[in-house]
Amino acid sequence: MKKANSSLPDMAKDTMLAEYDFTGKKGIRGKYYQAYREGHTVRVRHANGSVSVQYFTLKDGAVMLEPDVRQHFPNSRAVNRALRSLIPSVSSRRRRHAALAGRR
Repeated sequence: MKKANSSLPDMAKDTMLAEYDFTGKKGIRGKYYQAYREGHTVRVRHANGSVSVQYFTLKDGAVMLEPDVRQHFPNSRAVNRALRSLIPSVSSRRRRHAALAGRR
């Protein structure tokens, strides 16, 4: 008899079909990391048979944090708060730099 996998959440146990047995399988961390950073395509197949395609890149507003940075920010709210605190110092440096460049 096969031993039940107790590491799966109850919801997964209820919805996971027998043919989806991932026992002994391990994922590879970061396998698609570089490809995702370069952009990715999402195809959605609709019930009427049509397919809509969207291509996403980091230019579309997504920001990819490196793992060492991400460990300091639990969510996007924390990232936004930290960046907003830096805006005044960046703005004052730009003004100072522009003033210095104007004296030359």
